[in-house]
Amino acid sequence: MADPDHHQCDEEEFFSVWAIPPDDLRNKLKTLMTTLRSEFGGAEFEPHVTVVRALRLRAADALRRLHSAVSSLNYYSARVSSISRGSCVSLLLDPTPEVVNASCHCRAHFGYSNSTPYMPHLSLLYGDLTEEAKEKARARAEELAEGIVGTTFDISKIALFKTDPQDTSLWEKVAVCELLKDK
Repeated sequence: MADPDHHQCDEEEFFSVWAIPPDDLRNKLKTLMTTLRSEFGGAEFEPHVTVVRALRLRAADALRRLHSAVSSLNYYSARVSSISRGSCVSLLLDPTPEVVNASCHCRAHFGYSNSTPYMPHLSLLYGDLTEEAKEKARARAEELAEGIVGTTFDISKIALFKTDPQDTSLWEKVAVCELLKDK
């Protein structure tokens, strides 16, 4: 008789690859995100830069692909260019060759392709907000983000998260890997 728990472990689930900002910036972002969430609602989540969007894989395969990707990926720098609103309120990052190449590198290891160009961003607020509320949240983020826009920071960690594209409260960290120091 087949073990029912074994089947669950073998199921495909959604996984995303995120770049983790350094601790000093993460702490500033968490404060900003907590304030926005208290004023506008929305889910709590870790500050991150999406490198590879959610795709369906088995957990062991996702981990193998993550380790393969980071084995040849160096630290890289990113710069916050502005605050934007789209499906969420986010910090836009300059799409420098370093930032875009890191995403392309990881996407190749994960077999991810998308017709939409990569737009590096760090989400600040997710929620079911009207366009007017998103604009108010974006403006409020600009007030609160003093010293964040224009900041350049090093990305030295990449994480694998189990994600649910429909429910940010179900996001779960699976692994964090240090990137190589170049030279």
